[in-house]
Amino acid sequence: MGRYRTPQKPGSKYITPEGEKTLKDELHFLWKIKRPEVTQAVSEAAAQGDRSENAEYIYGKKQLREIDSRVRFLRKRLEDMIVVNQTPDKPSHIYFGAWVTLENDDGEESLFRLVGPDEFDLSKGYLSIDSPLGKALLKKQVDDEIELLTPKGMVFYSIIKIQYK
Repeated sequence: MGRYRTPQKPGSKYITPEGEKTLKDELHFLWKIKRPEVTQAVSEAAAQGDRSENAEYIYGKKQLREIDSRVRFLRKRLEDMIVVNQTPDKPSHIYFGAWVTLENDDGEESLFRLVGPDEFDLSKGYLSIDSPLGKALLKKQVDDEIELLTPKGMVFYSIIKIQYK
């Protein structure tokens, strides 16, 4: 019996212009720079003789499969993406691309930007709109309160500020 995995629900198709550029840059690097380097290394390793015991050849082929898989994913994903590069009609509400300042019960403030699932990075404050907090923030406005069930229990946030830069 094979390892069956239930299909994951695809993430939102929205992306910021910066996120699109990052994915396109990664695609360009993999296809135009990294893949030719690895292909050359595999060719050189293959020329050395017995491929069945040639670790460089085996590792190079594995790298090529991984690169090709990521390139296919990026091409398909970029093809389906919707780039959001304008401020919404109601900038007083939270929508995709908003910078949101939240305050928790302890008075600690956090700044997040709502972005697509392909570009979230909590170290930069980028929060996916598909995350539980991202979903809870959508369409809210300043002074609204949010309660969120986390593994540590219920957490409450107050929306302090909304910006679209």
